[in-house]
Amino acid sequence: MTTHQAKGPFDVKIVPFKSDGIDAAFSAMTLDKQFHGALEATSKGTMLAFGSPAKGSGGYVAIELVDGTLDGRKGTFVLQHNATMDHGTPAMNIIVVPDSGTGELTGISGKLSIDIAAGGKHSYTFDYTLPAAQ
Repeated sequence: MTTHQAKGPFDVKIVPFKSDGIDAAFSAMTLDKQFHGALEATSKGTMLAFGSPAKGSGGYVAIELVDGTLDGRKGTFVLQHNATMDHGTPAMNIIVVPDSGTGELTGISGKLSIDIAAGGKHSYTFDYTLPAAQ
C-alpha cells in the first residue's frame, strides 16, 4: 500500500467537565474539532490531562471519532492520542486505532501530527494508508 499525506488547518473547541474526586492537577475535557483541507471532517472526543507543578511539564491521553471525507473517500475512523510535555519539549503520538475505519475508510491506518503556531492556529499532517478503492 502507498502512504499518502493530507494536510490542513483545523479548529478545536475544548470544554472542561467536572471530574469529582480527582486532584486539581488532573482535568477532563470534551473535544469538538472541524478539519479542513484534504481531510474535511468533524470529530468528537474525550481528553484526560495532567499538569505537573513543574513549569512546562504534563501529559494527556485522548480518543476521538473522526467523521467525514479524506481525499474524496467518506467514512469514519478513531484517533488515539498519547502526549507529554517535558519542560517545554513536546512528544506526541496520535495514531489511527486499528480496524476502526468504516465506509470508504475501512482498512485505514496512519499517524497524525499537530502543529500549533503562534496565536494558537492549529494544523495537521496526516500520513496514512488505505486499501485500493473498490
